[in-house]
Amino acid sequence: MTSSGWRTAADPVRVVRIIARLNVGGPSIQAITLTRELGPHGYRTVLVRGREEPDEGDMDYLAEELGVRPVLVRWMRRNPGWRDGLALAALIRILRRERPQIVHTHAAKGGTLGRIAVLIAFPRKRARPVLIHTFHGHSLTGYFSARTAEVFRRIERFLARRTNRLIAVSDEVRDELVALGVAPADRFSVVPLGFDLSAFVVNGAARERAREALRAELGVPSDARVVTLTARLVPIKRVDRFLRIAAALNEVPGVRFLIVGDGELRDSLERSAEARVLADRLIWAGFRRDMPTVYFASDVVVQTSDNEGTPVSLIEAQAAGVPVVGTRVGGTESVIADSTGEFIADRDDEGKLAAATKSLLTDPSLATKVGDAGRRHSLEHFSLSQLVERVNDLYCELLSGPEGSRRRARPRGRTGGSDS
Repeated sequence: MTSSGWRTAADPVRVVRIIARLNVGGPSIQAITLTRELGPHGYRTVLVRGREEPDEGDMDYLAEELGVRPVLVRWMRRNPGWRDGLALAALIRILRRERPQIVHTHAAKGGTLGRIAVLIAFPRKRARPVLIHTFHGHSLTGYFSARTAEVFRRIERFLARRTNRLIAVSDEVRDELVALGVAPADRFSVVPLGFDLSAFVVNGAARERAREALRAELGVPSDARVVTLTARLVPIKRVDRFLRIAAALNEVPGVRFLIVGDGELRDSLERSAEARVLADRLIWAGFRRDMPTVYFASDVVVQTSDNEGTPVSLIEAQAAGVPVVGTRVGGTESVIADSTGEFIADRDDEGKLAAATKSLLTDPSLATKVGDAGRRHSLEHFSLSQLVERVNDLYCELLSGPEGSRRRARPRGRTGGSDS
């Protein structure tokens, strides 16, 4: 659906998109790209974001490249605290100023504050905008104590009942949320992530030049085999598990291990016994923007998390034709092109993860076969055009239904800058 009686080029649908922070990762990419790409389909989106922590990195460069000017609510941060009340007040002001027809929130913190702000800003249900929330994963297990997790589950259930549509980024994420009692399955739409993957589909001399240039920069021999992990260095990503797998593979001739990312655990991980065993075979690259080149320089990409929504690094690596290995968590099985299950393992089965990685390092024909299948899978299932089409269709469906009888007041105020 590309047009409707309630939407014209002169009078676009007003959307406020809320995300707690534009830290490095898939949710930020989605929030920024949807803000840009839905414009030609008849939407005017105001992207509202909070502030990242110093060790998280940010994706402001992507917003700048795409011409997106987010509204900064500086009080909106990752961790709960006294700033949340100020952030909530700022969000209420923005919503009352913009008077959106759709409010679409992303991830846990943005979803909580954003949806509560809608309920306060528009207390009358008939005057309320269509309210949508995307679960890019969830933090209801594996992050907090049992008591704290139960509190957060109760909050999510309360908000789910007042949200017009819940989006999960994979069937697995939806099923986990249903099992946790957040909402019944029929309240969810599954909308897989989508990216512009064209920069990853490079072959021939250009790819080889990029591969060799990055290896030279990092001090990696041109004939070495490189196993890469791309992740924030936080507990849930289990970088310690990657280091143990690397230690088990340390005897493979000419292998190097590359960690791309940063975070709160970097110092302790660098000092760990496993890191010391790996010595100069282990390279800490920090956050990088040249991710296509990172994958061109890699021979296998591994994901070792305890919890995932949809692992973007595996989508990108496969688009680059690099074989991947991952843990069976969240939406990983939807991402990895592996009908045999050989390259997906339970998160505690470090032996299988190491064996799968070793088989790809030591069997070039298998690595090529798996890499080619992964590229086809990523390009077929995770394209940006598919994401935009699915979100546009969902917006049209909701605006055309009972939820769509909303105010048509003209927007007022800014579409970029800061609100606190």
